[in-house]
Amino acid sequence: MARQLYIQQANYISDLKVELKFNDGTIRHVDFSNFLLNHPHPQYNKYLKPANFKKFYIENGNIVWGKNWDLMIPIENLYAE
Repeated sequence: MARQLYIQQANYISDLKVELKFNDGTIRHVDFSNFLLNHPHPQYNKYLKPANFKKFYIENGNIVWGKNWDLMIPIENLYAE
């Protein structure tokens, strides 16, 4: 049976970059700037400011922003960078 992939830990690096540690031990440095700049939306635009971007948290193995998961990227995409 394949193990479900999830994020164990996330650390802010700089600007719109986060270091993600997955449950299989893989570590990825993910730059969210391309996504945020190429998908303008009032719900996402506030996360272009580093002060807001830094307010991410891990919930159910996902990195999310906002009370209602305003911004969440599929784990498979983050893992693949």
